Amino acid sequence: MRLLKIVLSASVFFAISFTSAFAEVYSYGKNNTVIGVIKTHKVNGNESLIEIARNYGVGYNEIVDANPKLDPFLPGSNSTVNIPSMWILPDVASYDGIVINITEMRLYYFFRQKKTVLVRTFPIGIGDEGNDTPVGNFKIIEKIANPAWHVPESIKKERPELPNVVPPGPNNPLGTHALRLSLGSYLIHGTNRPWAVGRRVTHGCIRLYPEDIPKLFQIVPKGMKVTIVRQPVKVGVKGDSVYIEVHRDDTEKDINYFNEAVELLKKKGLLKKINTEKLYHAVREKSGIPVEISGFKIELPQKIFAENFLRER
Repeated sequence: MRLLKIVLSASVFFAISFTSAFAEVYSYGKNNTVIGVIKTHKVNGNESLIEIARNYGVGYNEIVDANPKLDPFLPGSNSTVNIPSMWILPDVASYDGIVINITEMRLYYFFRQKKTVLVRTFPIGIGDEGNDTPVGNFKIIEKIANPAWHVPESIKKERPELPNVVPPGPNNPLGTHALRLSLGSYLIHGTNRPWAVGRRVTHGCIRLYPEDIPKLFQIVPKGMKVTIVRQPVKVGVKGDSVYIEVHRDDTEKDINYFNEAVELLKKKGLLKKINTEKLYHAVREKSGIPVEISGFKIELPQKIFAENFLRER
């Protein structure tokens, strides 16, 4: 009987995992660099945005930016929550392997299935101030199931009560799986603190939800290319429509979001296809959600270019 229960439990687990994994796979192409769709959720009882974010596979940062008028902890029963489950692909030389955009705290895994190019995406937690997750080009050099955490000396100084090694288990901050980057001390791993996903709370490593890291671990081979970028502004297309996605980046104090947007639009040959007023609005809002900005170009009065309008205070 016990064996039967185990088998049935495993069957249910794999059925749920397969369904969830299938839903996270998106196709893309030259004229389709915007994936997913925006959803809404009606708050049930005392649900927090943290719980809702995890249920929909988005990070804390994403759901808070998409719902600035809601209290993250007590949004209110029956309140409508925007689920930011739509994204513009990062701007990289080639869609190959893993691409991580630090600013939006999101990981993209690009792969092929026969002749179709596909992408899966996961929210992440990243390094906090002073322990920034590095940008650059790396590789996966090691895959570790049930990793032990060898506590770095820097962390031991902050928390001397920690042992030298934390064994695998519920108290291990690396979670159930880890992928080591070619920049040796940095890992892509799980977590025993799901609330950390979508936040800057790590010492530089990249954290995934406990339910996401086994999926990534299974499909990513050793030697896989990993590209880490910082892109607060992304531009993409879906058919004939042009979209922009703008994220706040508090680490870049002097960034001019408007100039970043214009340069990207020029680079992609899309500047003549956009509505200026829509562009200004999207830059000011910084909702972290793709916004459609195509249409007739409208030149607004010169005062609209004032520095306090184009820059975030």
